Amino acid sequence: MSKADQIFIANMKEILENGFWDTNLPVRPRWEDGTPAHTVKKFCIVNRYNLQEELPILTIRRTAFKSCLDELLWIWQKKSNRVQDLNSHIWDAWADENGTIGKAYGYQLGKKSKYPEGEFDQVDRVLYDLKHNPQSRRIMTNIYNFEDLHEMRLYPCAYSMTFNVTGDTLNGILNQRSNDMLTANNWNVLQYSLLLIMFAQVSGLKVGELVHVIADAHIYDRHVDIVKEVINKPQHPAPKLKVNPNVTNFYDFKVGDFELVDYEYEPLDKKIPVAV
Repeated sequence: MSKADQIFIANMKEILENGFWDTNLPVRPRWEDGTPAHTVKKFCIVNRYNLQEELPILTIRRTAFKSCLDELLWIWQKKSNRVQDLNSHIWDAWADENGTIGKAYGYQLGKKSKYPEGEFDQVDRVLYDLKHNPQSRRIMTNIYNFEDLHEMRLYPCAYSMTFNVTGDTLNGILNQRSNDMLTANNWNVLQYSLLLIMFAQVSGLKVGELVHVIADAHIYDRHVDIVKEVINKPQHPAPKLKVNPNVTNFYDFKVGDFELVDYEYEPLDKKIPVAV
């Protein structure tokens, strides 16, 4: 069975059984009808995914693989903040009058700085170091830029990646300040697993482990019944991932270069509301 399912189920049970409810506290998020969106949460959940064993994608519910990958490329490859550059509408609720999410996500990764080796943005700096200085302990990105926070439509949730090469194997740590576990947990895990897979391939490395650190792992009040249904669904083996082996430049990757083989998942006939 999929280890991603097992980790997800364990996380959800821990939150539901031992989490803290903020029902009587003032909260920022709201449901579409204006009602405060309260949560039950656990502080600091840490999960590890061995990408050499399997691709961590849920089978107890479907994770939209192509949309997930498209958003990742929007942030890390296009370095865009324009929602029209996406092939889905997942950011529409946060778009401003100009159709952007402000100085958030891809905008931060695309900001350039001068180094002795030349001018780089954050993504190019990582790619350069993975090829030229892979044993460095300084290969990381951070998009939680204090001076620009007030110009972001949403503060970054998944805000930092640390890349670490052990021998010929690339590992990574994803730091996340906040995670809506039902809506976005596996989405984020899958995205940054795919990012490690891409970075490893173009750097001549093997992919290793993704460690996911979540400061505030929460389930929204209107998600609880859906969570209970999902975690009791049948589990399936993880699918296989095929990646075009001919791509050697990160900026050449396209959604069509990735294929899931034998992805079995359980249907979910309920719409998941999103708090904004």
